[in-house]
Amino acid sequence: MSSALLDPTHAAALDAADPLAAFRSEFLFPNGPDGQPVAYFCGNSLGLQPKATRAALDAELTNWAELAVEGHFHGAAPWMHSHGALAEASAPVVGALPHEVVIMNGLSVNLHLLLVSFYRPTATRYKVLMEGGAFPSDQYALETQARLHGLDPDDAIVELVPRPGEHTLRTEDITAKIAELGDSLATVLLGGLNYYTGQVFDMAAVTAAGHAVGATVGFDLAHAAGNVPLHLHDWDVDFACWCTYKYLNSGPGGIAGAYVHERFANRPDLLRLAGWWGQEPAERFQMKKGFRPTPGADGWLLSNSPVLLLAPLRASLDVVARAGGMAALRAKSEPLTAYLESLIRALALPADQLEIITPADPAQRGCQLSVLVHRRGRELFDYLAARGVVADWREPNVIRLSPVPLYNSFEDVRRAGTAMHDFFAAG
Repeated sequence: MSSALLDPTHAAALDAADPLAAFRSEFLFPNGPDGQPVAYFCGNSLGLQPKATRAALDAELTNWAELAVEGHFHGAAPWMHSHGALAEASAPVVGALPHEVVIMNGLSVNLHLLLVSFYRPTATRYKVLMEGGAFPSDQYALETQARLHGLDPDDAIVELVPRPGEHTLRTEDITAKIAELGDSLATVLLGGLNYYTGQVFDMAAVTAAGHAVGATVGFDLAHAAGNVPLHLHDWDVDFACWCTYKYLNSGPGGIAGAYVHERFANRPDLLRLAGWWGQEPAERFQMKKGFRPTPGADGWLLSNSPVLLLAPLRASLDVVARAGGMAALRAKSEPLTAYLESLIRALALPADQLEIITPADPAQRGCQLSVLVHRRGRELFDYLAARGVVADWREPNVIRLSPVPLYNSFEDVRRAGTAMHDFFAAG
């Protein structure tokens, strides 16, 4: 490996020129085996805790203690309006209009709620297209949704797989399959970013292809929201959902988000599962029969918002906004990820020993690199952990490393590269 790439002064110079470097100090890092803060590359699984989170939670606990039920209507941030404020803060992250976003539930719950509305199979149009090897939440959701409609999942679900010898899907193959399915295709559901390979799909092209054959199109953005720039409204995406505990740092089991394009904002005829909190606000407290959905994504709300889950997300979204939003994060993410890629490629190992399966094209990836280690993969993962480098292991032999622009430094990346170099140099 080039000594220049591993030179601490090289990483230090990159960090000195980083306009987001100061935001690192706003996060809490666990300590490693040596008692020093780890180099944390597991934001694709759970983001670090912003230091502001505790104060945000304490403020809501204080409101509860001092205002009790009146906290819904009084105080600095009345609870009645909490989810709406977070929709406004979340909309720029996913490229949506505020009324197209609702913050609620968990990701899988939101996915099911949206599929009730947007997977409406008929006798002839009942197929649903997804990527093979999608995250299990998506697989299970579609399996059970198919059964809910009396369909055989093996018949209803069509899975996309890469060409032989390739790890990722080609856009032309996705759109060709959509065209091939044609009038039989009811819904397309892809992960905006595949959790295993780190590939970002061309969501605009997929949406256009799906609409061309009359299908609805949605995305699970669990690994994309807060990671890559999204333009859901402009891409004309029908629906989407995401979690917030990865790149949006809302904490383990944090509240999730959902998006519904504004063309469905005033569609009370659109089938959905209803709850009191989704009722038209002017009629909500009349407590009468007859569900009339709130216009926009709020019409999919079921329940009163969990204020103690909203608080951490609010604190994290504030950091994102002060950092300059997704454009600023992306501006750092690309060179940070490229530096990690260069360090891994500089190992000069044969492909039958180690290969990066994430696309090399920055437009087709976020900050995650998935490294396929054909031999001694678990040994390498454990070695990194012992050196204070926190990565993510995925069976059977993939190590995922995600340098997050909000809190990772170029020095963190250099530490990871140095540890990998030392592992292979030792034989």
